[in-house]
Amino acid sequence: MAETKRDYYEILGVPKSASDDELKKAYRKLAKECHPDLNPGDKNAEKRFKEANEAYEVLSDSDKKVRYDQYGHAGVDPNFGQGGFGGGFDGGVDLGSIFESFFGGGGFGGSSSASAPRKGENIRTTLILSFEEAAFGCEKELLINRTESCDKCSGKGAESSADVEICRDCGGKGQVRTQTRTPLGMFSSTGACAKCSGRGKTIKNPCSVCKGTGINRNKVGITVKVPAGIDDSQTVSLRGQGSVGQNGGPAGDLLVTVSVRPHPLFVREGTSVHSDCTISFAQAALGAELEVPTLDGRIKYTVPEGTQPGTVFRIKGKGIPALNSKQRGDQFIHITVDVPKGLTKRQKEILEQFAESLDEKTKPKGFFEKRK
Repeated sequence: MAETKRDYYEILGVPKSASDDELKKAYRKLAKECHPDLNPGDKNAEKRFKEANEAYEVLSDSDKKVRYDQYGHAGVDPNFGQGGFGGGFDGGVDLGSIFESFFGGGGFGGSSSASAPRKGENIRTTLILSFEEAAFGCEKELLINRTESCDKCSGKGAESSADVEICRDCGGKGQVRTQTRTPLGMFSSTGACAKCSGRGKTIKNPCSVCKGTGINRNKVGITVKVPAGIDDSQTVSLRGQGSVGQNGGPAGDLLVTVSVRPHPLFVREGTSVHSDCTISFAQAALGAELEVPTLDGRIKYTVPEGTQPGTVFRIKGKGIPALNSKQRGDQFIHITVDVPKGLTKRQKEILEQFAESLDEKTKPKGFFEKRK
């Protein structure tokens, strides 16, 4: 008795109302899960993989889907008189072409060709900066290791151009197609040519410097322009300064992540700079002219009389520039008042006289007010 075919929607695990995107997503998931390359010798996985291909081949075709929804499997059976799979599976199913449309290659998870242009590797490194260098920007020299085209053979990998030949096995395509007969029918698959490793070319006489690879690893000095206002852990990207690309592909990038050393006086918060300043009890009461350190050097700043502990003063434009802008943030000075300890008898007498002059003795000790 012939085996009853399972419902295509059931195979993919989707409802009849599934959209094209939902069908594709379900098929991708099932095909990856059951692919023979990942389940060698597993007959059940091979069967499920075959079912998934058959189900998606029908449901992804709008005409076949309509016939299937109306007549079931008979509607897409080539013997039913409606056409269908174009000769059935016995005529050969090219799994490579199916997976190429989904996974970008001629096989499961592979690339279309080893001879295709590929971007070079990105290089990551860390650059340590002082607080001021990050604030105002700077130029730094970095020494990096990267792969570059061989100077002797200009990246060809051969002693001369005459030593490079088109691969005879694949005809320069870098891929070969093989057919395998199985109980389920004839299967076709496409893979990298073994003779040329998918490059499409062979080398008779490899370059004596790069040994046929076409590349060398060199130590190179690079100038990095660090923009003003960059912050800790941010990255500067230098396009095309990474390792050389392959088969004519572009070079990778150099990604420089900065690490900013802490400052002994300043703390950064965005484009703002915060600093602490301790003044004496007398300076707080009477006011004083201070020399305040800023990123631009020391400036004079007048603290008004009656300054309270915890007061914060703002100095406009003395903070850090915003990235890609000339506008600078502000500096904030947090005031701490140093209450004197170990007073002499004379100093205590003076303070008591001062307290009497303010009529403090008429107020209870520990005078409280409602918190605002």
